[in-house]
Amino acid sequence: MNENNVALITGSATGVGRACAVRFAEEGFDIVVNYSRSKEEAHETKALAEAEGANVLVIQCDVSDDAAVQAMIGEVESKWGRLDVLVNNAGTTEFVEHKELDEMSEAAWDRILGVNLKGPFFCIRAGAHLLRASDFGAVVNVSSTAGIDGRGSSVAYCASKGGLNTMTKSLGRALGPEIRVNSVCPGPIDSRWLKRVMTDEQLAAETSGYPIPRPALPDDIADTVLYLSLGTTLTTGQVLVVDGGRTM
Repeated sequence: MNENNVALITGSATGVGRACAVRFAEEGFDIVVNYSRSKEEAHETKALAEAEGANVLVIQCDVSDDAAVQAMIGEVESKWGRLDVLVNNAGTTEFVEHKELDEMSEAAWDRILGVNLKGPFFCIRAGAHLLRASDFGAVVNVSSTAGIDGRGSSVAYCASKGGLNTMTKSLGRALGPEIRVNSVCPGPIDSRWLKRVMTDEQLAAETSGYPIPRPALPDDIADTVLYLSLGTTLTTGQVLVVDGGRTM
């Protein structure tokens, strides 16, 4: 049995996932870095977490593949025998104008729902027996304000995050009191994801009218993930918006 607490962060090769991995490492956790395609970046995250004293396991797994998720959790159990925190951060999207209905392909729908909605469910289901055995089993789903106000990269993305928010409530009820399940809903994040379609100037302009007029940084979201995991014992089934006041 591993003496250290263990956190699994899906999609932790870059961005918010990487920030969470480093933050949990600073808290004395051992870390499971999961990635789908970004192998080189995942090993960069591993090095950053190891620099904070963590033991790190890197696992390639597409979270939309239930069998692969079960194998990933099995590897964690074999190595450490425990899982205390699960952060469902892996996500994907397609940038499609909402009114261009014919451009939202069925294949894109299936991929977005597979990663963003089925993936967190598969991870929670596979890891539930380990999380229940923890003294403070916690799940944090990294969602989006797109799941609240319907504004986002595509209709399918918004729908997937709306579903994730509802699933958070369902599983908060179903898995308590042993496991707490919460979501964090960021607005725009200054990360590689948005830089695919926006310049720094466009992102600044997009957020300039918010009460706190800047995009989120990955560390802003990691702060909230850490709070929902370790900073509260009575919070479950909640959807916490961290968006500089955008959706007020």
